Amino acid sequence: MRGRLRRAYESGRASSRARRVEPAAAPEQSDVAPSGPAAPGPATTGPATTAGRESSTPLHPSTASRDDADVPHALRIGAAWSWRLIAIGIVAWALLRIVGTIRIVIIPLAIALLLSALLAPAVGWLLKARFPRSLATGVVLVGGLVAVIGTLTLVVNEFIRGVPELSEKSSQGVRQIQDWLKTGPLHVSDSQLNRYIDEAQTWITGNSKTFTTSALSATATLAEVLTGTILVLFATFFFLRDGNKIWRFLVRLLPVAARWKVDDAGRASWSTLGAYVRATVLVAFIDAVGIGIFLVVFNVPFAFPLAALVFLGAFIPIVGAALSGGVAVLVALVDSGPVTALIILGAVIGVQQVEGHVLQPLIMGRAVAIHPLAVIIGIAAGVVLAGITGALVAVPLIAVLNTAIRRLAARTVPDTPPDAVVVASQAP
Repeated sequence: MRGRLRRAYESGRASSRARRVEPAAAPEQSDVAPSGPAAPGPATTGPATTAGRESSTPLHPSTASRDDADVPHALRIGAAWSWRLIAIGIVAWALLRIVGTIRIVIIPLAIALLLSALLAPAVGWLLKARFPRSLATGVVLVGGLVAVIGTLTLVVNEFIRGVPELSEKSSQGVRQIQDWLKTGPLHVSDSQLNRYIDEAQTWITGNSKTFTTSALSATATLAEVLTGTILVLFATFFFLRDGNKIWRFLVRLLPVAARWKVDDAGRASWSTLGAYVRATVLVAFIDAVGIGIFLVVFNVPFAFPLAALVFLGAFIPIVGAALSGGVAVLVALVDSGPVTALIILGAVIGVQQVEGHVLQPLIMGRAVAIHPLAVIIGIAAGVVLAGITGALVAVPLIAVLNTAIRRLAARTVPDTPPDAVVVASQAP
């Protein structure tokens, strides 16, 4: 038995050697041999082609069959890109539909993230002062609510106090416009003015049902706002208190090889979001103070409410500050005439130029710098998808995605945590 096994082993080794050293197969010969004696001279060795059979051409490495080889390479690449882009578009469309369905949850969570990024440094200061984490979070959240409610109370009180005077001056302005239409270059007669007023009243009467429906919709929106406000408060509290634990839990759901990269990108994005929110608040405060000083100097009514409106509008870059400044110009036009309105317009434009060319590059820096075209496109998309809230959230979302994509695309390996344990496969 031992001898037979030995002989079988030797036979297998010999056959393996023979297969390895076997020469390549000879080229395919023609099925039709030439008749007659061979012609004298050197023989030609060109490849023969069998009748009725296609010549074999080498396939491109990216092709899987002969049919793919017959398609131009540029067309194959374009088709590959096309179906991949279609798949990405379908996934993006599905995500947008999901976000639109649960926007009453997504939007409050986004606002809570912005507030958490703004209030996180205050919680950190209280933690350094030996406050318990829950107490520090509660103190900061309650303090922020008191500041917001107090500011809104002052704005509303001043607005209510100045409405009668502004309405009287608005009536005077309307009469001045009517006089200008009569005596100006248009020469509109009283009958034409009355006809235009009657048409406006008819339009309002005919659209009263639409206004009623809008009022009911506003009631439903008010309920959504109350629900979203409660969710914002709860989410902000837990983001401030347990944000680090929540992030570690989410990172552990990923594959082990991707955890460090995603954790590094996420923490860098959070730093960018915090820097953006704090810089935006500072820039908005400077804008409100600058425009508010001009409103007070020229005795424009509602100086404080208009300054507060400028402060809130500055959170929507480029567009928000311009719109809020336009409201201040209109109030100045109604109350004090065109000269004061032009001065306020110049002040608004000057403040915007200082903000765009000095404050934002100096305060925000390059870490959160975004091209103006990306800002405009993001704000427009945010308005279409989620209204004013979408415009508010769009720019910080672009800043966060910009940082995250740059970190994920970088080829650098994140630093090893100081408490990490490295296990070698073998002793050095």
